[in-house]
Amino acid sequence: MMNKLRRILSVMLLIVSGRAFSQNVQMFVIEPLPLEITLHKTTNLIFPYQVKSVDKGSRDILAQKAKGVGNILQLKAARADFPTTNLTVVTAEGKLYSFTVNYAAEPLQLNIEFSDNEQNPDAFFEDGKNQAKVRKLAERISPESRMVKGVKDQSYQAEIHLNGLYIHDEIIFYQLEMQNRSQVSYDVQSMRFFIRDRKRARRSAVQETEIKPLYVHGDTTAIAGESKHTFVFALPKFTLEDKKYLAIQVMEKNGGRHLELDVFNRTIVRAKPISE
Repeated sequence: MMNKLRRILSVMLLIVSGRAFSQNVQMFVIEPLPLEITLHKTTNLIFPYQVKSVDKGSRDILAQKAKGVGNILQLKAARADFPTTNLTVVTAEGKLYSFTVNYAAEPLQLNIEFSDNEQNPDAFFEDGKNQAKVRKLAERISPESRMVKGVKDQSYQAEIHLNGLYIHDEIIFYQLEMQNRSQVSYDVQSMRFFIRDRKRARRSAVQETEIKPLYVHGDTTAIAGESKHTFVFALPKFTLEDKKYLAIQVMEKNGGRHLELDVFNRTIVRAKPISE
């Protein structure tokens, strides 16, 4: 009789504990988003964080990340009129995006942006760093007051200043400010970073190594007339030999107001630590 009673009590405990466990578990269904792709045009999916994983439902989807940029996925159809399939994308902050993919001769949308509550999305470059953490640090640095003086250049009422240098783990953040004092907008063709030799023999080729940013914070397309703008570039940590310097080069599109900052090792080693 006692054994039977114990078995009954054990079953009751299992039922009660199972109900308690089920009450703490919540299930969420992620509805797939509709997506159209075609043969002769590229569909661009622009995510707020770097794409870490892509799973295609069939070989009828051609997918690749944009060259040098980790948060843009480019899609095309491998053949016309393929049957409905699906696509799954996982980004660096751990979010899953699910799509139902159909063929369309003329897709309604070719550029689809997934916003993270920001008006201007940032560009995320290929790297294994924690993208969300780098982004938050850059956002904190952007409004900081100028801490570096004398590193500047100007051309026809366009100016650029190195406002600050900050370091966290293996990343140095370069806070730059551009000001356009003219009424003519400054359209940015490129902003690039090079390690160069201070001196070189006459008629010899320029020895330089380009450093690719890990992350860029701020709209780098244009500086409107009579305005200024702050950028934060995250670069891998490095120091320089005495015979070298870092050149920060800004080229104007369809213009001649090209700018360059020369940053020496004595400035880089004074980077201010910044914590999370």
